[in-house]
Amino acid sequence: MSEPVKDTSGGSPFLDVRDLRIHFPTDDGLVRSVDGLSFTLERGRTLGIVGESGSGKSVTSLGILGLHHRRNARVSGEIWLDGKELVGADPDDVRRLRGRHMAMIFQDPLSSMHPFYTIGAQIIEAYRIHNAVSKKVARKHAIDMLGRVGIPTPDKRVDDYPHQFSGGMRQRAMIAMALSCDPELLIADEPTTALDVTVQAQILDLLRDLQREFDSAIIMITHDLGVVAELADDVLVMYGGRCVEYGAVDDMFHRPLHPYTWGLLGSMPRLDRARTERLMPVKGAPPSLINLPSGCAFHPRCAYADRTGGRSQTEVPELRVEPETTHRAACHLDVAERRRVWETEIGPKL
Repeated sequence: MSEPVKDTSGGSPFLDVRDLRIHFPTDDGLVRSVDGLSFTLERGRTLGIVGESGSGKSVTSLGILGLHHRRNARVSGEIWLDGKELVGADPDDVRRLRGRHMAMIFQDPLSSMHPFYTIGAQIIEAYRIHNAVSKKVARKHAIDMLGRVGIPTPDKRVDDYPHQFSGGMRQRAMIAMALSCDPELLIADEPTTALDVTVQAQILDLLRDLQREFDSAIIMITHDLGVVAELADDVLVMYGGRCVEYGAVDDMFHRPLHPYTWGLLGSMPRLDRARTERLMPVKGAPPSLINLPSGCAFHPRCAYADRTGGRSQTEVPELRVEPETTHRAACHLDVAERRRVWETEIGPKL
């Protein structure tokens, strides 16, 4: 079991996830979507969770919100939100926390919104569940929220249906709905996917402004490292349902310590400087979460696995704090060797 990253503020962290495991029994075997994940998050800060599809990012977010059906998922570990433990809590208690204390911006707002109800009606319903107000007051609040997220003429658009909004406007409406009750924790699951770059920038600016206003804690789930560099304070890299690297965003981009993170950075185009080398994609494919490779799950794709004396094939690496830092990585390769490889072989090519 890996230890969670310690809070240095002197008190308990706002969100504290400890050894979270989310497994799904299937006819083919047990799917270990999340397998021992630990991290913390404070109010006013943003954690970026990155990794390839199937690494466990979205499953983690749904687990925090208590949206996995207990008949279909085996959830263990601890999730502490502002002093309340959620994994062992009554489902009705967790349901009451959703909306007011924690909310989520889903990846596809068109499929996440009900097509038969207007945008305004859905925001009004979400608001009235947690606030004893009249429909008139809730409608005014919905209009105010739509205006706050940048939707023009919100007093008219409040009566439109989801299909009448563009992709960027639907995403803004989803953000308005998620923020209607001023949640303390906001989880954004690929909030800029399929949006053009101009709209992406507007959405990121909106999230940053709203975080300043509400002092919300944000979990940003994405495969876009550019989004992480723009918005996150800390980054958690997931692979095969586990955390393989965790650290401050500057450390992650300038001093990464895991070969998988090197691969992600090598796959990202750079616009801030001339690049003489071709992009370096991570070779191979993500592992099956039913039959993970023995030892380090990344070793079949790792160019440095043969430098660990066989440990990569037989021993699961622990997430360890690197000396004199708060940066953590789960790798059998010697720290000094990893730093040498990054500084002499990988970093100069990026």
